[in-house]
Amino acid sequence: MELVRRLLKAASRMLEEGSAHQQEAQAPEIVDISPSLVENIDHLTTIFSDTPDLIVRTFTYKKSGAPAALAFIEGLVDKSSINNNVLYHLMFHTSGDEQDEVPVTLGELQNHMAWSAVEASILHGYSILFIDGQAHAFALETQGWPQRAISDSQIEASLKGAHQGFVETGSQNIALIRRYISSRELKIKEFFVGKRTKSRVSILYLEDVALPEIRLELARRITSLQVDCILNTGELAELIEDNPLSLFPQMITTERPDTAASQLLQGRYCVVVDRSSSVLIAPVGLAAFFQGIDDYSNRWPVATFFRLLRFFACLIAAFLPAFYIACISYNHELIPLDLILSIGEFRSAVPFPPFIEALIMEIMLEMLREAGVRLPAPIGQTVGIVGGIVIGQAAVQAGIVSNLMVVVVASTAVASFILPNYDMASSVRLIRFPMMTLASLYGIIGMIAGAMVILAHLISLKSLGEPYSTPIAPLRISDWKDVFIRLPLRNMVYRPKSVRSLQKRRYGKVNQKGDDTT
Repeated sequence: MELVRRLLKAASRMLEEGSAHQQEAQAPEIVDISPSLVENIDHLTTIFSDTPDLIVRTFTYKKSGAPAALAFIEGLVDKSSINNNVLYHLMFHTSGDEQDEVPVTLGELQNHMAWSAVEASILHGYSILFIDGQAHAFALETQGWPQRAISDSQIEASLKGAHQGFVETGSQNIALIRRYISSRELKIKEFFVGKRTKSRVSILYLEDVALPEIRLELARRITSLQVDCILNTGELAELIEDNPLSLFPQMITTERPDTAASQLLQGRYCVVVDRSSSVLIAPVGLAAFFQGIDDYSNRWPVATFFRLLRFFACLIAAFLPAFYIACISYNHELIPLDLILSIGEFRSAVPFPPFIEALIMEIMLEMLREAGVRLPAPIGQTVGIVGGIVIGQAAVQAGIVSNLMVVVVASTAVASFILPNYDMASSVRLIRFPMMTLASLYGIIGMIAGAMVILAHLISLKSLGEPYSTPIAPLRISDWKDVFIRLPLRNMVYRPKSVRSLQKRRYGKVNQKGDDTT
């Protein structure tokens, strides 16, 4: 009985403690701003505790003679703007007839009544002005966080195109796109994504060209995200794409404003994520990943040759090692007699089967590629060139691989570098490993089966609900003018049918309301 009595007392004590904690948790939080300046400063320092870069500057407001305070986070504001456009006018000027009119020379002035809005504004680089006796605060546009200058894209190099790339500030990226499309039809829809940190995501489109249904679907996917924060466009693309398990990218990621503008003019959508130096383009098809901005700067025969070369390079990068393994292991009849005798002589000293030989060289190639990317540019180039030559020659002399295997791997590497889109090139690099496995097990039959699986996957894949393999499947012959070949611009009068744009015609007479809404 004594034990039961003790247990009951312990349970009662736990219930009382839980009730006390619940009452403390349900204590009303300060929501509205107080008229007292002292209370506002105390509450502000409580919100931003352990924040040494929070600056609270107290002074006397010249216009009313009341005490005032200006709060901001150092590093997110432009101090020269605060000194010249805010503090100087507040402390020495009395201009303005209205009581709530603040004598500052800034582009934007917001009035906040709640602490949640004050907190969000401070974290976004605004300065908050508190005046004693006023139960509201002013948010002053003084953003000035660190940012780099506009420079050329490091990934998407261009010989004849513009040499400007996106930066990590969303407003500047939108301004770069507006430099190419100076039209009132360029519309922007903004969203704030993230529970812990709000990330500004902007959708850009041409209202008289882009299909509204796609915009609604894109907006639905963005607003339905339940994440802490969106740090870059790669995260956003993976979260909103149709098939996240696919190896193939379903949205184009670009660092070039001219590429983004070109896709907008075709009727697609651009997604700009603040704090990211690249933008997303959707919906897109497979053929769009093989198009470069220089294709429209060169004459059409030259552009056609380079585009066909890219498609051929894609096949080489994906299937050449597997074809080598299939021919050596199973399908000897595909190799000429003189060549097969030479291959047998080279391979006589190699102790590994063709699959292991190719796997060693391909993994070594990927290691050298990643090492060259991670190291500083001058050292990375040296490591890539010297490492490739030394390791390849040493592997041949040691009898680990044959001379022909080195040629196959080198050809594969060069072919993968030709692809203009980095995401697609990375996907092709990964495809060759399962293709090598199938070729080592079943020869040419395995390669054909793997290629059929890839084709079936591409046909079933979608980008924002639109067919990924268009204009091949579904077949649209009129769009082939700008797929495998690039005809003269005067022959491409209409926008691609696969985009389903409202405004079909892009050369000649233009109807601002759209000439086809189907």
